[in-house]
Formats: sequence, structure tokens, C-alpha cells
Amino acid sequence: MKAVNEAINQQTNTPQDGSQSADSATAPLRARLNRAIEVMQEGLIERDTEVRLLLLAALSQEHVLYIGPPGTAKSELGRRLSRLSAGTFFERLLTRFSVPEELFGPLSMRALEDDRYVRQTEGYLPKANVAFVDEIFKANSAILNTLLTVLNERLFDNGTDREQVPLLCLVGASNELPESEELDALYDRFLIRRQVSQVSDAGLPAMLAAAADNNLAGTGLASHRSNGSQAAAQESIALTFEECQEIRQQALRHVSVPVEVRQLLADLRTHLREKIEPPVYVSDRRLVKAVGLMQVAAYTSGKDSVSLLDCMLLQHILWQQPDQQSRITDFLLSQISEDDGLQSASYILGSIFSRACVVLTKKGENLASVLGEATALKESLVDKLISLKASQGVGRGSNMWISKKETDSVASSLRPKLEKTRKAHEALLDEAITLQVHSLAQHQP
Repeated sequence: MKAVNEAINQQTNTPQDGSQSADSATAPLRARLNRAIEVMQEGLIERDTEVRLLLLAALSQEHVLYIGPPGTAKSELGRRLSRLSAGTFFERLLTRFSVPEELFGPLSMRALEDDRYVRQTEGYLPKANVAFVDEIFKANSAILNTLLTVLNERLFDNGTDREQVPLLCLVGASNELPESEELDALYDRFLIRRQVSQVSDAGLPAMLAAAADNNLAGTGLASHRSNGSQAAAQESIALTFEECQEIRQQALRHVSVPVEVRQLLADLRTHLREKIEPPVYVSDRRLVKAVGLMQVAAYTSGKDSVSLLDCMLLQHILWQQPDQQSRITDFLLSQISEDDGLQSASYILGSIFSRACVVLTKKGENLASVLGEATALKESLVDKLISLKASQGVGRGSNMWISKKETDSVASSLRPKLEKTRKAHEALLDEAITLQVHSLAQHQP
């Protein structure tokens, strides 16, 4: 076991390209983001996950859909993101009778006199940095096509001009899921989906206490202190549109996506299509965007590659119906904790050992080949053990975008399984090191 620990420590202490620089380079950013999360959560009860997902979506320049009853702070979350980004905020409630002018601005009368069909967009969605649209699925066909282009391409066709839309994030809200196929494309534009419930009975006293404090602040007794400190905090952590763009570009440029993560995504889509009834459709666009969001999550958490634990964010991305989220979570936990590669590694070790018994007394190419394979297997097992130890650290800050409640739940589910897998890998690594040492001793002249 001593040899196993030495091998792991040697591999862990070996500098990895970009690993240290990624962590140190993003440390100030992480501090700002953690403070931003605290500010956005202030006064809100049981909205940790919603806040984290919303800020991550903004950094990834994606959109968020909140599904739940009225009065659950959905619009307040959008307003808080707008204040944090120090940008223009647009808010609208849609009905079945809403017209394009409500979202995109009225037609310019002066332009019509010149035979030009141009909208006055100032103060409307095409000029907003953050938007909140309630009852989003009430959008009719007159609004839908233009809205889709704004959400996906960040472009707005205004007369003969195609204008850039500085939209960081649109927060959509609805009391119900879309029922018409006409709305499927709009539904797919929201990468993150979150069902928002009322505050639980256990959290109700804290919510009422926070409401009482707000009422006290409104009388002027505490408003000076709270408003002044909050304004100063928001100014120090404000994220501009350009900063969010730069963060996303840096993440996509510098964060790698390992083979096991890509394979997990492929396996998950197959599982959703073949094992869930009714089948869950996941578009290619959604998968590509999901990878980009996980890269941003990893980068802002100080990592230079996406880990399997980062894939837990997929539980908020790939479902079509809210009750499918738990099944996605179960699949992800089973994949992360399974003894991936253990049986294959055991088989390979047995094969190498059998060949070594035949050629151990000989010098030359055959023994060199055995030594090379034993060394490669040892390195592979060391990498797997390092990954397992990192996985066992879930809940201790491995991903800042997974809420404490979620990390505690994941940790309690994973640790017993991961501990069993880790011990099996350590035993196998011990055998591989023994084989490597004996082969090396025989191979040396």
C-alpha cells in the first residue's frame, strides 16, 4: 500500500499543463462570483440552486426557464441579475393577445412617412442586457419567430437592418409547460430549466423574518445601512456584458472535455431515448450548449477540464418534464460511481502477468514489451485513483455552481460506492506495481 500511495503522490505532484495557472488565474474571479451569489441570495429563502444556475447561465450567455406557481420570486431573480450586471432590464407579462410591439417596440411613425418599416427599440427587448418574460409560452406566432432569433442568434431584424442584441440572459417564467408543438423550438432555447416551488414549511419562519426586516428597512430605520452596503457590494462585483463574454471565451478556449465526459453524454442521450417512457428528445444543439456551460462551470471553479462531477449540472438541462430530472440524476450518479474500467484493467493485468511468467527469465524485446504495458497500466490506474479521490471530495467546493443541498445529496449517494471502487483500484494498482518492479529488475542488464 505504501507503493500505491507513493505512485499517487508522485502523479498528483507532477505539474499538469495549465492546471496551476487555471486555478490561480481564476481565484479573483471566483471570489467575485461567490460574493455575487451571496448578494443575489440575500433575503431569499431556499433559492440557492436558482441563484447559482441563473448566474452560471448569464456567464455562459444562455437562458433560464423557471416553472412554478406565482409568487415564488421568479421575477425578483431576474431583477437581481440585472442589478448585478449593471445593465438594462426589460420585463413583460405575455398574454395570448400580446402583440410584437410589447416586446420589440412600436413602429416609428416618422420612418413610415419615409416608407421604412422600423421599430423604436430603445427600452424594449432588443436593447436589453437582462430580460424577464412571464408566461413565456403565451407567445403567439406573430412574436415567436422574431423571439427565437433574438434568443439564439442575438439578432433583431429592424426594417432592412439586422441589429446586434446585447442580451446576456433572458429569464422565462411559466406556470405550466408548453402544450403546443409550435412552442417546442422556444422551449429548446432555454438551456437551463428549473422547477420552482413554494418555500417549505421548515423555511417559512425564515422567510417571514426576512420579510419583517424588509418592512423595517422600508420605514427608514434600517434603509440607509442596508441600501448603502448593498449598493457598494453590487458595484464591487458588477459583471459587464463584455466581461461575461470574455469569461465564456476563456472557458471554451482553455477547458478540455475528457473522453469519459463525452462518452457519458452519449450514454445519457441513449438512455433517455431508449430507457425512458415516453422517450426524451435531446437536440444536438442542446448537447453542444450543455458542454459549453460545463466548460464555463469548470473554468470559474478553477479547473482546466470538465469532470464527471460537473456533469451533475445536466440534471437541470436535459429533462423535458420535471419528473424526469430525478431519473437523470440517478443515471448520472450510477455512471460516476461505477467501477469504470476495473474489470478491463484486471483482465489486462492477468494477461500481462501470464506473458511475464513466460518471458521473465529472458532478455530482449518481449520483456521490454511486458514492462511497457505494465507501466502504462500502472499510470492508467493511478490516474483513475486520482479521479476517484477527487470525486470523493464532492461537497467540498469541487463545483461552485452546485448548491450545498445538492452537493450533500450527491456526496451521501456517492461516497460509499466510490470508497468500494477506490479500494478495488488500489489493490489492482499494488499488483501492477509489483509486476512492473519485477519486470524492470529482470530487464536491466
